[in-house]
Parts: sequence; structure tokens; C-alpha cells
Amino acid sequence: MTELSHRVRVFVYRLQDRVPHYLLLRSAQGIEGFWTPVHGPIGFGEQLEAAIRREVRDDTGIVRANQVIDLEMVSRWVLGDEEVIEWNYGYHTLPTDEPPRIDPSRWSDYRWAPFQEAFPSLELEFDRNAILRLHALLHDAA
Repeated sequence: MTELSHRVRVFVYRLQDRVPHYLLLRSAQGIEGFWTPVHGPIGFGEQLEAAIRREVRDDTGIVRANQVIDLEMVSRWVLGDEEVIEWNYGYHTLPTDEPPRIDPSRWSDYRWAPFQEAFPSLELEFDRNAILRLHALLHDAA
């Protein structure tokens, strides 16, 4: 029997001089310490947008979103007896001089990066596809 797990992957971004900069987090998990967006599980009975806001708040301390964008990209993969479904979203926040408050037990580092730096920094193909889609949507909206 396969266990089904739902997760969110959230690409937090802010505009600096009308150019999107994306928040990347580096995992504190040693060998798996590559750059990634905010991500985490959707709680039992929790709505998608509530999970998005909770994960961003818990992982970065950012509590305010100007806009949450559904990237309409769902990733599915199976690992052993677990099937994971990940919902990809963009999360627009306002620029601030305050750095994100990351949990050092979960994240070892963070950085804001423009697309040309963020895209190649993402190790997972589905993360690169999602940030590419978000960036294209933001470019089309400008």
C-alpha cells in the first residue's frame, strides 16, 4: 500500500528596481545542502494557501504576501511506498532591510538572487522548471 503525502514548494520573491530576486535556502542536512525554495508538508485538513503561508512564516519569518501565485505545476514522485505530490507556488513579498529569520536547525544559509543566478543554483530539475515558469509569468505581467 502506498502512502500519499502532499507538500508545497514556495518560490518567495521580491522586486528590486522592478527585477525579481528569489529567496534561496540551503539545507542544513550536510550532503543534501543544496539551494532550494521554501518547502514543507501540508498538514492534515490544511488548505493549500494556509500551508504556503505557514511554511514561509516558519522557514523565513516573512508573514506578509502581496500575492500568492499558483504556478499550476504539480510534481509527483514515488520513493519506496510513499507517493509525494508537490504543489508549486510563487510568493511575492515586499523588499525590506531585515534579513529573513531562518531556522538554523533546518537551514544553513539563505540568499536573494536574480533569476540568472537563482536558476543554475537550483539542483533539482523540477525546481528549475518551476522558477522558470514563475519568472516567465512575472515577465509577461510587467
